[in-house]
Amino acid sequence: MSDHQTMRVTTVSAPIRHQVVEAFRSAIVSGRFVPGERLVERELCDLTGASRTSVREALRQLESEGLVEMVANRGAIVAMISAEQAREIYEVREALETYAGVLFVQKATAAQVATLRRSVDKIADAYASRELTRILEAKDAFYKILFKGAGNEMIASILTTMNARVSLLRRLSLDSGTRSEQSLRELKDILAGVEARDEAATHDACRKHVQGAAAAALSRLVR
Repeated sequence: MSDHQTMRVTTVSAPIRHQVVEAFRSAIVSGRFVPGERLVERELCDLTGASRTSVREALRQLESEGLVEMVANRGAIVAMISAEQAREIYEVREALETYAGVLFVQKATAAQVATLRRSVDKIADAYASRELTRILEAKDAFYKILFKGAGNEMIASILTTMNARVSLLRRLSLDSGTRSEQSLRELKDILAGVEARDEAATHDACRKHVQGAAAAALSRLVR
């Protein structure tokens, strides 16, 4: 891990522990820290300028999110998601996101629909930039709008606990060939269903989007 550039945190705007968690989560999701890589506390302290206590707290938080594993005689490592775990995550995503799409059709205001459309435009711009961080942020924004408009806090809560692993799998799916173009078409289909206030079409579009992402990510995990 000595080859990684520093990612200093400050005391401005957010607690140190929160900043350290965000820095490590971003490094894992973006592929800066790779699955199976040891996360040595001393080196992490050097990278961030944070105390060992803050680093340990951050690692415990990421362990609860499924991004870090504590291994006997090795310490913390970046978690490896198996194909079976990924399938289970996508099964949950499919069930909850299709339902969220239907609820959005039922409950979302015209203003929320317009915001969803703008978020799809931003995703298109992000895909064109080919910047992974920008793409992931744009996708996260889309889902936040979708879940808020669905008006079901439980769906949002469950998916929030899965979000880090979903983002990790999203990176894998986006790395596979033409997935970006296919993903954008699928999101536009979701938007079309929403704008038509068509519950069945939105449900089907959400299902196809999750299934497409699952197929792309699993193709990377089973190699």
